Amino acid sequence: MRSPIHEYLTELLQSCEVVQGGAPASYIPELAEADPSQFAIGLSAVDGAVYCAGDAEVEFTIQSISKPFVYGFALEDLGPEKVWDAVDVEPSGDAFNELSLEPETGRPMNPMINAGALATHALLLPGGGVDARVERIRSGLSALAGRELEIDEQVYHSEMETAYRNRALANMLRSAGNVDLEPLQLVRGYTRQCAVRVTTRDLAIMAATLSNGGVQPWTGERVFSARVVRQVLTVMTTCGMYDSAGDWLSTVGIPAKSGVGGGIIGVLPGQAGIATFSPPLDTHGNSVRGVGVFERMTEDMGLHLMSVPPPARSVLRDDGEITTADGGRVGIYALQGAIQFAGAEWIARHLEQFPPESPTVAWDLSRTYSVNKVARRLLLEIARGLEDDGRTVVLIDPDGVIADPVIGDGRRLRVVDSLAGIVGEEALRVPAYYTSPSVDTPTPDVTTVE
Repeated sequence: MRSPIHEYLTELLQSCEVVQGGAPASYIPELAEADPSQFAIGLSAVDGAVYCAGDAEVEFTIQSISKPFVYGFALEDLGPEKVWDAVDVEPSGDAFNELSLEPETGRPMNPMINAGALATHALLLPGGGVDARVERIRSGLSALAGRELEIDEQVYHSEMETAYRNRALANMLRSAGNVDLEPLQLVRGYTRQCAVRVTTRDLAIMAATLSNGGVQPWTGERVFSARVVRQVLTVMTTCGMYDSAGDWLSTVGIPAKSGVGGGIIGVLPGQAGIATFSPPLDTHGNSVRGVGVFERMTEDMGLHLMSVPPPARSVLRDDGEITTADGGRVGIYALQGAIQFAGAEWIARHLEQFPPESPTVAWDLSRTYSVNKVARRLLLEIARGLEDDGRTVVLIDPDGVIADPVIGDGRRLRVVDSLAGIVGEEALRVPAYYTSPSVDTPTPDVTTVE
């Protein structure tokens, strides 16, 4: 059985491909030549399992998606007070390249707009040169991606040829006493920061590192402290989508950051990192198809940050097999606690990597006290896949936590109140399957759906 997440991302990609409008960033010659048909979606669980659809291996420049990560590097290297002195955290309501500073302090409004990103870049390695700051950033982004990233020199030179607005911002920062660097040197370093090449897969795992509390899921390296992650996600939530941040928070409700290269990342704390790539941009500088993907995912999967879920817990307490009174075999999976997307995805992957051998599969939900909308949908998709493979799925669900378990084509799962309803009272003389834990941990699977 294959996890239904693969199919969902493929269907999502196909449905959003028809979204029209927007154009690649025209003010940067190299980006203006981007192929507008390229489109990809990536999703990474916090343990490093990655699901991708579309052009997930196509490289493009990270652009402004670097901003929250570099902000995190500054917080780690210098501490929050030093960063606060240079850059505020207030939503600006302005375009990303607005020429504005706080009149009282001379600080940029936040680190997600260009003025704030320039000031944040200048904070790194005080006294160091352009190359040292850029290498700090490149190596840090590589640690997040779990591989060595490179700088696109063509895009860098193309951006520098037209970086008049950023030069104006750098001069404004210098005149306000906010930075000590020569403006042109500052713009060169910042432009190289934006020209780091990534893929959609890279961005998904980088976002998952934030979702995982700052620990890179593949390498186990702690890139950010939990406190820094909290601050970065907070600013992403309120400022990450520029002058459409309020609309984004209302309709999507996921901490996010976009880039004019066509990428968007989103972070579901404790659950997953999401990334999209499509070059055509709207008037705010956000990917048109990418915004559509996130809006659809929020609607389909109940991902809005303000939809407060119960605390996450380990969802698969035990599994095993019982022989019925007539000699039949039943594989039983004891679920527990509150099941959300991350828990249901883990179950899907467990069954994909360790498929049941018995003809009947029973999910014991007697110790499960809630299943949210997306987890219910995913569990029923898993059940349909098992039944399509020739197995019978039965729910032990005395409290009805999965209401109306219809799996499509007029099929409905059988529901019983106890194990006796499946194996018969006389078979209950066998040792309880709970007594010998046998749960195997699925290996993170890096998979691309073409």
